[in-house]
Amino acid sequence: MDNYIVSARKYRPSTFRSVVGQKSLTTTLKNAISTNKLAHAYLFCGPRGVGKTSCARIFAKTINCLNMSPEGEACNECESCMAFNEQRSYNIHELDAASNNSVDDIRSLIEQVRIPPAIGKYKVFIIDEVHMLSSAAFNAFLKTLEEPPHHALFILATTEKHKVLPTILSRCQIYDFSRISIADMVEHLQYVASCEGVEAEPEALNVISQKADGGMRDALSIFDQVVSFTGGNITYQAVIDNLNVLDYEYYFRLTESMLSGNVREALLTLNEILSKGFDGQNIITGLASHMRDLLVCKDESTLVLFEVGASIRERYKEMAKRCSDPLLFKAIDLANTCDLNYRVSRNKRLLLELTLIQLCQLSRPDPVAEAPAGGVINPVTAVAGQPAPRPQSATPPPSTPPAGSVVTTHMPAGVPVNNPIKVPEGPSSPGPAKSAGARPPVTTSLKNLTQDKNKPQQQVATERVVQQVTPFDQNDLLKYWDAFGTMIDKKVYLKNTMYNCKPVLQDNFFFEVAVHNPGQREELVNNSIEILSYLRSQLKNTAIQMQIRISETNEKKLAYTATEKYEHLLNINPALGKLKDEFNLTLD
Repeated sequence: MDNYIVSARKYRPSTFRSVVGQKSLTTTLKNAISTNKLAHAYLFCGPRGVGKTSCARIFAKTINCLNMSPEGEACNECESCMAFNEQRSYNIHELDAASNNSVDDIRSLIEQVRIPPAIGKYKVFIIDEVHMLSSAAFNAFLKTLEEPPHHALFILATTEKHKVLPTILSRCQIYDFSRISIADMVEHLQYVASCEGVEAEPEALNVISQKADGGMRDALSIFDQVVSFTGGNITYQAVIDNLNVLDYEYYFRLTESMLSGNVREALLTLNEILSKGFDGQNIITGLASHMRDLLVCKDESTLVLFEVGASIRERYKEMAKRCSDPLLFKAIDLANTCDLNYRVSRNKRLLLELTLIQLCQLSRPDPVAEAPAGGVINPVTAVAGQPAPRPQSATPPPSTPPAGSVVTTHMPAGVPVNNPIKVPEGPSSPGPAKSAGARPPVTTSLKNLTQDKNKPQQQVATERVVQQVTPFDQNDLLKYWDAFGTMIDKKVYLKNTMYNCKPVLQDNFFFEVAVHNPGQREELVNNSIEILSYLRSQLKNTAIQMQIRISETNEKKLAYTATEKYEHLLNINPALGKLKDEFNLTLD
């Protein structure tokens, strides 16, 4: 028990070859040593547990080795290597900047820099967590770091490079260590397991590697923990039980429920997961990752992004074939939205259940047919299965044109238009109308639709369109124009416009309205459908058309410049010119 050493320390790399997942960096360092092109300061930065300090120690030992191998590795046999391995070397000094971050600590280090090495060529100073030095300590260190003695070499290590002063960064060669891939970690764990005589399933080691999140030290610590739990036989089930990891099986069950649209089964699966003590946010983030894995499994080119064991890879590929790309895109988006809203939600379980309900709806076809453009479903198409006849003279609703143009409003001749305004009793009374600005639909009834099923389409259209061309004169037009104006009490501006602007009958049942300003024109254009509907029904003439224009006699020229304003005032009062000349005034 006294001799037990944890795997993270026991299997710590001692040579460049044994460093896991940093091949490019170790190759660069070995080439620098072999060509004798060493910088005086290095900065190793990257996540935790990826080999920064280990590489610094290996580098320091190798450059002082007296019998270095042709591959650029230390011999581990010379006096310098033996002293380093036995931790009695005076050529390598390690400083923990987390606890030695003051100016006095840096001054003590500078004093040691002056002393040359007893054995070997270089005296190496490794400063770990260098970002925790104070600003004063950094400033005190600058001069020595920039121009150290020829025998001194500095290796700085940090997990937070952004906290290091730019003046320090500019004096160092920077090496960025990357996270260790899952494949490399699994391979190294298998080596450790074989050395320790431990049986381990590949899937179990894969879960350990995923849990380590790119850090080999974390992976080895988890490995020791699982070995203690299992007694030397690491299985997939034992790992997920010990590490509280959600099994792939639950995610596959949720995916099956999503594909089949079985909401109840999905909710029961969620309840089973929650009853085992899993956190809701871990569930939804795991589901998002599961959907992402299904997406990358759909194409061989993206399969390299899928980091799971070989045994479960085939199951993912089979499930991915049943999921369309749009479904997976939407599922990932819903899961990610739930993850973002989880912390602020007061009813977290309900949020999870609502997300699962939405996921189960993705695979169901929409029972509601989409409406055609314009948002109106044709009643003939919906009932009889045939498209409704389209009038040849139909035009889109009127829009407001630019100032100064003439607006002509057109309505499909012969199409009965409803009117929402209640008309007093008279010679004829129009029916209810559709709101202004919308295209009038062809009115019909369910009985007529049933009777028209067996008729030719052209015959049905002809029967429904009734042409009326009854002659009328200017007096008749003015009579019903004023009658319409008296019925629109709620539209005061339109009422005043119709009172001040009278229509003038032209040829072929065409009349013109001259308005005084663009606002009146826009008001008539917006209500033109109701006006024409009323006039056509009262005058019994479906060919009536209306043209609106701004009267040129009412257009006033406004004075904008100083000269225009002066001339306008001069016309009103000629004495203004004498005043200007007498006092020799000018226009600014």
